[in-house]
Amino acid sequence: MDRLNAMRVFVTVVDLGSQSAAADHLELSRPVVSRYLAELEEWVGARLMQRTTRKLSLTAAGLDTLPRCRQMLELACDLQTAVRAPEDAPRGELRISVSTSFGQAQLVDAVAEYVKRYPGVKVELQMLDRTVNLVDERIDLAIRTSNDLDPNLIARRLSVCRSVVCASPAYLREYGTPQRVEDLTQHNCLTHAYFGHSLWHFEVAGEQVAVPVQGNISANEALTLQKAALAGAGIAMLPTYQAACAVRRGELVKLLPLARPRELNLNAVYTSRKHMPATLRSMLDFLAQRFSEEPEWDRELD
Repeated sequence: MDRLNAMRVFVTVVDLGSQSAAADHLELSRPVVSRYLAELEEWVGARLMQRTTRKLSLTAAGLDTLPRCRQMLELACDLQTAVRAPEDAPRGELRISVSTSFGQAQLVDAVAEYVKRYPGVKVELQMLDRTVNLVDERIDLAIRTSNDLDPNLIARRLSVCRSVVCASPAYLREYGTPQRVEDLTQHNCLTHAYFGHSLWHFEVAGEQVAVPVQGNISANEALTLQKAALAGAGIAMLPTYQAACAVRRGELVKLLPLARPRELNLNAVYTSRKHMPATLRSMLDFLAQRFSEEPEWDRELD
């Protein structure tokens, strides 16, 4: 007996309410439909339907069997879809960890484009402003902005992360515009709790310069600092991937054009190259292509 077809016949009879309707829908003869039902009942070992000329009803065994048949048919359909797809077509789930600022500013749009291209992939984004343990927290891929990564992990450099020193026009009207990096010591600087909290690093005329800074607002993620800067609270050093739009619109003013803030690598970090799933490999390739050496957000500041 073709048990899968017998299940399909059984489910169709229930859904359409009669054997004749099911026979027409499946393009089978009425005797063939009856034979499938009888063989399925013999295999299950119980009567599945009470049949009369006017009404069809399920027995207790039929009620128990119906959802299992539906599940088996769905699994068979999934199997056919998987086999028909190209062998290297990405599918499955990916858990990605990323900082709140980069996630909201850039990665969400990238992931949205990726899943449109590969609808068989489901992505779970973990927006976290801390370094996660990829193994313990079952993270497939982490996006990290750093020049100092865990040597036990595999890292693929995606792009460069540059920063811009900026402030709102209102702040500059009230407190003046710094002309040299040393002038920052006289301003209220909005600092990141984990990156450059009390020292901002620059390259000026080929020389490395570290400037001590202080201010009355500090935060553990860049979105908060940008909002504070937009409100006129002080001068901030913000990642260009986040601040470029506000600078272009004139909501923030780029300062100190002759000083280059320290650059960091934008990395995709994962645990192993061995047996890498096609989904992870395709995501890495996609992100590397999207976030190039000269990313779009930096070109907006030129």
